[in-house]
Amino acid sequence: MKKTALFFVALSAFALSASCGRSDRGGVHGVKHVVVVGFDGLAGNVLDKLDMPTLQTMVDGGAWTAEARSILPSSSACNWASMYMGVGPEMHGFNTWGSRKPDFPSVELGKNGIFPTILTVLRDHDPDMDICAMYEWDVQGDLIDSKAATVHKHIPMGESRSKDITDAFTAYLAANKPEFSMVIYDSPDVEGHKHGWGSEPYMDRMRELDAHLARIVDATKQAGMYDRTIFMIVSDHGGTGTGHGGTTMDEMEAPLIFFGRGVKRGHEIEASVMRYDTAPTIAYIFGAATPDAWRGKAIKEIFE
Repeated sequence: MKKTALFFVALSAFALSASCGRSDRGGVHGVKHVVVVGFDGLAGNVLDKLDMPTLQTMVDGGAWTAEARSILPSSSACNWASMYMGVGPEMHGFNTWGSRKPDFPSVELGKNGIFPTILTVLRDHDPDMDICAMYEWDVQGDLIDSKAATVHKHIPMGESRSKDITDAFTAYLAANKPEFSMVIYDSPDVEGHKHGWGSEPYMDRMRELDAHLARIVDATKQAGMYDRTIFMIVSDHGGTGTGHGGTTMDEMEAPLIFFGRGVKRGHEIEASVMRYDTAPTIAYIFGAATPDAWRGKAIKEIFE
């Protein structure tokens, strides 16, 4: 009798332990798709001044912060790398504005010869997952672990002012319904450097980009994805004057917005958020195991 009782106690403890492990890994009920829309150089200090009705709908109906903090320097490639890789440059090695390869050795390399990114993690989690990445700045292709993507495309902004990339991205959503997809626009960084952060051309460009965001949302509805999708709006840094890279909050803080299935409505994120918390949060949504080397944390308070 005692042995039988001990067996059931041990079995219960094992089941509880296994359950806790799955819980820690996450997996948001009912979510099948994550769509990431990135705006390079969208500053946190302009979020409440933007004339962007689609984006505002996501803020009002989702979870958000205007104060997600960059790594240093507050420059582009190193912050996008941190967003994808779950660590800062001390570990991944990308440390300058335009790094296409580590400026010093990464602490580890994945099977594709790059520090493990969120694309690496999702491919390992589900070898059959459809993973789509499109971007206007070609350096992005060196930061994401493009070999882990089902499709990745560099589509420059050019004279179309982002129409080409939005056309391609929405067409892919409609045709393939990818589980994970991301489209990264090179604005408002372009306007910030030319005219200044928060300038009239900068704000006008954001109004234009809101129409692109609306098209992406509509594409998920047309594809039958919308009700099982979490949308994420991300940015790498802000700016001051016509530059960035320093340590002012105008340069370091940028919005991070979540909207969709399983996300709290109208919730301002209370936790301190770093750029490298983005990848672990995506992994958590899918219930994917994360590399031991990652230092970011999933932002679990955003979920219902």
